[in-house]
Amino acid sequence: MTGPRIITLGCRLNAFESEVIRGHAARAGGEDMVIINTCAVTSEAERQARQTIRRARKDNPGARIIVTGCAAQIAPDKFAAMAEVDQVLGNTEKLLPESYRNGTNMAPVQVANIMEETRAPELIVPGFENRSRAFIQIQQGCDHRCTFCIIPFGRGNSRSVPAKHVIVQARQLTEAGYKEAVLTGVDISSYDGGVAALVRRLLAAVPELARLRLSSLDPAMVDEDLIALAADEPRLMPHFHLSVQAGNDLILKRMKRRHNAAQVIEICAQLRRGRDDIQFGADLIAGFPTETDAMFADTLALVEEAGLAYLHVFPYSPRPGTPASLMPQNGAATARVRAQDLRDAGNRVKADIFARMIGRRATVLTEKDGKGYTEHYAPVRMGASPEPGNLMPVEITAVQDLVLTAEPLR
Repeated sequence: MTGPRIITLGCRLNAFESEVIRGHAARAGGEDMVIINTCAVTSEAERQARQTIRRARKDNPGARIIVTGCAAQIAPDKFAAMAEVDQVLGNTEKLLPESYRNGTNMAPVQVANIMEETRAPELIVPGFENRSRAFIQIQQGCDHRCTFCIIPFGRGNSRSVPAKHVIVQARQLTEAGYKEAVLTGVDISSYDGGVAALVRRLLAAVPELARLRLSSLDPAMVDEDLIALAADEPRLMPHFHLSVQAGNDLILKRMKRRHNAAQVIEICAQLRRGRDDIQFGADLIAGFPTETDAMFADTLALVEEAGLAYLHVFPYSPRPGTPASLMPQNGAATARVRAQDLRDAGNRVKADIFARMIGRRATVLTEKDGKGYTEHYAPVRMGASPEPGNLMPVEITAVQDLVLTAEPLR
């Protein structure tokens, strides 16, 4: 090993925090550290975390294995009991430089009560390893209690990063050469003062930032200000990802969500009226407890009616400690089948959208090996292999396996 190795599982917020961890560990001289930043969104995510830990020990027999992230925060003793693990850090402790400077002198489990945290950490990262776009944390935690979700117990209550700090971070990343940034958090829709107001202030303060994206949005919090912002701010990319979860109103109520299917359809319609090229993604759960075939059909119908193309589909698995785990279960086999049906439905929507993009121009944020993403977050392969991290105008020439083919414009 030539430096600390960081293994990131889960969300974009973890990706941001992993860069903070990387800096702390490197400055502490942690060349022998393997730090695994875990996810706890599903039981499967926790299983993958344990599998990753075992593999990390096998591949790095002499390393110091540190486990952190949401799974470690929620079940620290479970991870500390693994023979492969040297230390467990909570979500607060992982962001403290002293956790890595004094690691060998600290107790093997360092996990504070995350529910007592009242302020979001004001963090600065200089860049992101092997990434063309930057992530900016604007918020931490969640005040809602969806019946399937354990994450508030891993992240604590909602708290917002001050706007002036967000702007400082955006300016520094832009000066470092990043052309695109993603605002991220656990529930960015709950940002104090509104996420639309923050975006307007940020873009006015950092005119050099070419492209800005928002991570997952709660449909219940998509308001008139955000819809107007999408219509009149070209630097806000025309791709919105919504935390939809289901298309049946009774299932949404049992999930303790705050929106219904009709509201999702109306939100998408309103955003399209302001900007007709806008495209949508969604988080969806397949096989939620008590979901019948007819209820699931409503979710399939919503994918098509709302035009949800970029789907993150989670086959439901019971998460101990959540109300949904005590409800009548559908079983893993049903969840897997329904999950594939949802992915197929999303791919049909995507194929139709991509077919209509042939012959049009787009601007691609370039990545490695001639790949990149358009304004709509559509994946692109190019004939050339430009330097990663640049914005390149292209013409879309074809679609193959749900990836656009493009030629650079001179």
